[in-house]
Amino acid sequence: MTTTETSKTMDICEIKSYLPHRYPLLLVDRVLSYEEGKTITAIKNVTVNEEFFNGHFPHKPVMPGVLMIEAMAQTAALLSFKTMNLKPDENSVVYFVGIDGARFKRPVGPGDQLRMDVEILRNARGIWKYKAVGTVDGQVAVEAELMCTIRSVADASQPAGQ
Repeated sequence: MTTTETSKTMDICEIKSYLPHRYPLLLVDRVLSYEEGKTITAIKNVTVNEEFFNGHFPHKPVMPGVLMIEAMAQTAALLSFKTMNLKPDENSVVYFVGIDGARFKRPVGPGDQLRMDVEILRNARGIWKYKAVGTVDGQVAVEAELMCTIRSVADASQPAGQ
């Protein structure tokens, strides 16, 4: 980054203005950087106080894979909203339409910081496709291609692409 460029970041207050999720399902703590139409890097600080650790697993706390995917999807949604220069309202919803090639490479537990790097691969007919990678201490923990669509609540019962 040159000295004339400024890093685009988001704190938790701004994240909450873009995502409808709240505790315990808000899974993005900070956006470290983003470039509209291209990439975003965000973090999830994983603490022992997470509700899911009560049952997954009491003897060896592990963040559920589905929540790692959800955290990356929330990160992707932030990038899409920033790319569209759109702030969602109570009538906007973001839905998964597909998850391909999901792989879990290492467990994520209390004390870890999940770094999520998401790249837009394409946006066609209202379907966004992303490459998402989550790392802990530089090691890949999770990766997947995610597909999502942004719909209005009124259209949410209709199949994607219609």
